[in-house]
Amino acid sequence: MMDSNAVGWPNSLWAAVTPPGPELPELNGAGQADVVIIGGGFTGLSTALHLREAGVDVAIVEAMEPGWGASGRNNGQVIPTLSRPDPEDIIATHGAAGERFVGMLRDSAADLFDVVRRYQIEAEHEQAGWVQPVHSPGRIKIAERRVRQWSAFGAPVELLSREQVRDILGSDAWYGGFWNRSGGHINPLALARGLARAVLGLGARIYARSPATGFERRNDKWVVKTERGEISGRALVVATNAYSGEFHKSLVPQIATEVMPVLSWQMATQTLSDNVRKTIIPGRQAMSDTHGELYFARYDARNRLVTGGAVIGPGDKATRLKAELSERLQRLWPQIGEVSFDYVWNGYVGMTTDFLPRIHRLGPNAYGWTGCNGRAVALTMPLGRELAKAVRGVPEVELALPFSEPVTIQAHSLLRRLAPLMLLVYRRRDAREM
Repeated sequence: MMDSNAVGWPNSLWAAVTPPGPELPELNGAGQADVVIIGGGFTGLSTALHLREAGVDVAIVEAMEPGWGASGRNNGQVIPTLSRPDPEDIIATHGAAGERFVGMLRDSAADLFDVVRRYQIEAEHEQAGWVQPVHSPGRIKIAERRVRQWSAFGAPVELLSREQVRDILGSDAWYGGFWNRSGGHINPLALARGLARAVLGLGARIYARSPATGFERRNDKWVVKTERGEISGRALVVATNAYSGEFHKSLVPQIATEVMPVLSWQMATQTLSDNVRKTIIPGRQAMSDTHGELYFARYDARNRLVTGGAVIGPGDKATRLKAELSERLQRLWPQIGEVSFDYVWNGYVGMTTDFLPRIHRLGPNAYGWTGCNGRAVALTMPLGRELAKAVRGVPEVELALPFSEPVTIQAHSLLRRLAPLMLLVYRRRDAREM
């Protein structure tokens, strides 16, 4: 169980530069709403936003504060695809619902930026596009396949030659790739806090520092319990994703054990000079490539390069990462010169075995989901809209929600301890391909 009094964002860039969120009460005593949402991250906030736009009474119960979990700790890339499954994979798994989900995913980045502009959320948003370069000649087939499949669904994607990637990224390290013009990047913590303000402005309630200990069906109502109170509602949405089992393991074990919380490290360099910045991703696109040990980078509003990686083993992981990522950046972009990192932080990513999100009916008028697989920033905005439709009674055939039954990962506790060792497998595969 996670200590709810733990420090929120040790050495996080986003926490350092983002204005504080709104003052929020704890849940004390008994309350009620039409819809109760557990989790004040992107999904919970988006669901509440769309419910309030429809005039539905809604309350969020959040363990810490909006954006404290994965929503406020990630790299902030706005990517309108899944990490591995392509449209044909999604449709093969989920049929007509999968096709609707693909359409939702196609528009997910545009939907996010539209919400930001509509509610005038100051989140350092830049819709400059998202580029996925390929790290070996053989992997250009991945880019070709993705461009072909996403083009068939009307996504604004384009195949890139090695020369085009070099011009866009300022590096000879990659062999081509593709980009999606609707993507970009954002300050994710500022987005979460801005969404919280928008939700409050529409009349919703958010209870902070109130970890849900469980929920039950009582007298045709869903009752969410915390240590100091409870709140009931006609409908329930569980939007805790990778942190589903981190505060109370008994909250929603069927969801907590079907996702693997994997620690992802984020890092921000010193501010780059104007001359250097003009030669490294000069168009300020977001970038994440095809390595198993993912290479990724984007700028923040202060011209820091925000990147990250993974690390295993004992010792001072932050210091080791600084050395490894400094060498990597200098290898990718020799013109960057000496690299120092002012911020290093981490958070969980919810990974599923097939890299598909899992969306579930938990009972009458109750829904939950998990498995962002590193794509939550764009995905969760329209996902919240669809969950809002579901609790309002929109027919399932009109929802872009591919429902499934929870499937527990066997030996979950053991595999969670072993999961970091997959980094060795990815490194070996990457090296073998080269």
